[in-house]
Amino acid sequence: MLKTRWASAAAVFGLAAIGMAVAPYQAKAWWHGGVGVGIYVPPVVVGPPVVYPPPPVYAPPVYAPPPVVYAPPVYAAPRVWIRPRWEGPYWVPGHWS
Repeated sequence: MLKTRWASAAAVFGLAAIGMAVAPYQAKAWWHGGVGVGIYVPPVVVGPPVVYPPPPVYAPPVYAPPPVVYAPPVYAAPRVWIRPRWEGPYWVPGHWS
């Protein structure tokens, strides 16, 4: 498939480089003797300036209005039916007291 010897050699070296890159190894932090000459610069993180939220504003507490007290219903004494009758010469029809 590959047309020349250089292409096949490049493919072999490329696969070897990928194999070495993904091979497991002991993890070391950048300050613990990583790869390099010996001069290490800590990572520089550039971000927006810190913005502090404004202090909270005091608001007096809002209380609910006092409950409305309704007087219980006043029940009248039970009414009694008074039967019709004669009171002397006068007829009094039946009625509630």
